Amino acid sequence: MTKQTDELAALKARVEELERAAKPEPQPKPFVSEPYQRYDPTAGMSMPPSALLEMARAVPDHVMKNIALRDARAPTGRPSAIPVSQQPASTSARNVAGSGTGWAHAMPLSADDRDRMSLAERCAPYGKDDVK
Repeated sequence: MTKQTDELAALKARVEELERAAKPEPQPKPFVSEPYQRYDPTAGMSMPPSALLEMARAVPDHVMKNIALRDARAPTGRPSAIPVSQQPASTSARNVAGSGTGWAHAMPLSADDRDRMSLAERCAPYGKDDVK
């Protein structure tokens, strides 16, 4: 019986091997790139605490407070090259075509005779007809 048992064990091993070979490999996962990270040249920078303390001592607190106060009081509106005294007096004409705001007057969409002429007709007066 040992011969039959050995044959049976060999056959079972062969069947397992064939089943493993016949089993399809799992599909590879689709490629997914890593999210874009912007390059930061200062990412790895560090400073020893002693150097940081020296920098803090170099600029006194009252100077930093004055700088912050000055920045807080700075104008936040749009700068203008035109002085306030020369601004348009009437505000009702603002953003109207031709009021000096950059808007243009309305132009009709009809074509005149020059637009209807072909390029050759427009260039004819400048051409040399006598040269052949």
